[in-house]
Amino acid sequence: MILEKVFGISPEILKHSYVDRKLLDVQFQRILRQKKHITLYGASKCGKSWFRKENIPNAVVVQCRHGMTLLDIYIDALSQLEIKFKVEETKDNKIKGMIEATGDFGFKILCKLTGKAQLAGEVGGSEKYQLVGKNIDDLRYIAEIINESERRLVIEDFHYLSSAEKIRFAYDLKALWDYQCFVIIIGVWSQSGYMNTLNSDLSIRTKELTITWNDKDLRKVIELGSKALNVEITEVIIEKIVRDAYGNVGILQSLVYNLLSNAHIFEYNKSKKVISNANLYKDAANELADDLNSLYQHFAKVVSKGIRNRGESATEIYAHALAVILELTDEELIEGIKVDSIFSICHSRQPRIIKPNLMRALEKIEELQVDEENRGLVLAYNDRERVVLIIDRQLLFYRKHRTMDWPWQGMIDEVDKSKSGA
Repeated sequence: MILEKVFGISPEILKHSYVDRKLLDVQFQRILRQKKHITLYGASKCGKSWFRKENIPNAVVVQCRHGMTLLDIYIDALSQLEIKFKVEETKDNKIKGMIEATGDFGFKILCKLTGKAQLAGEVGGSEKYQLVGKNIDDLRYIAEIINESERRLVIEDFHYLSSAEKIRFAYDLKALWDYQCFVIIIGVWSQSGYMNTLNSDLSIRTKELTITWNDKDLRKVIELGSKALNVEITEVIIEKIVRDAYGNVGILQSLVYNLLSNAHIFEYNKSKKVISNANLYKDAANELADDLNSLYQHFAKVVSKGIRNRGESATEIYAHALAVILELTDEELIEGIKVDSIFSICHSRQPRIIKPNLMRALEKIEELQVDEENRGLVLAYNDRERVVLIIDRQLLFYRKHRTMDWPWQGMIDEVDKSKSGA
């Protein structure tokens, strides 16, 4: 047994440190048998993807990106079933197009649904089958295709969609339920019943689970992994790891991996090795903070560029808002802080800031953060609850172990200097 198979961040499940907290896996399997959509929510890197892979290993998984549309979701999902939509805008502003199978699996699905297929010719020496004239807005047909595949549709990172697209999808979920196509939605948000706020019709059609970790669960991860490597980590160090993890199993996995690596433990020990040197943990924490430094430098660079492109008045609002938000306590960022509280502090610092302008700025705060690949959310704004919350809890760990000079104060000083005529 080697270290990389036990601890660390991995796209694959590390079975030797995987914990079924509170028998959530058993509960989830029972829910899967119900005729309901399922929503899974929790903080970034809290183990949602591992949980999904463990319980639905053969899902059709669509990873959302900022700027993605409902149409993009359906095209992505069906492409994984070897079915392609060639869409084009029609005069009545509806999206129609040609549907075709791109592989044997997709062709078999279409044959079962229609009872026939049209031979369109040859592509690269292989036969290509098409069904022409199907409308991509025909949600029943999309549901039938997914159901015929006998795979569950999973929408990951749902929080990356815009508010308008979230609402559109929430209403499609009602129709998909009618067609007995049951979807799993995974994302980061702060309150229970979030999907119901987008469409109240989902209240009896959706089951919700939250992925959270208490200290006991996190300790179990360390216990299982340590046993697999025949290692004992002293209680003092375990307490430090659990405290610095902020209830996030991803942070914990990284910290334990660094700790064992610094202790030169890379595989199973024939005789148990005890790790008691607190300096080894200090080095492990500093190493993770160093690894995260480039991430948050990039975050600051992307946000700064976006702010400067919006003009002087917007620069002042965003700079003050971000300065306030990133000074909040851990608890406030985790639970979410109301716009009223942010405005109160911002206005006390700069009376020129008025609440309507601040709210409009916060509504755009997510698009400021995403990079060229439409990824990179650190902070999110829930426009329905009017709260700002942290998406990436690694930031809490990072600011505890590293002091970063954020660029916001420099922007504020520039605006003040400009307005004073200096």
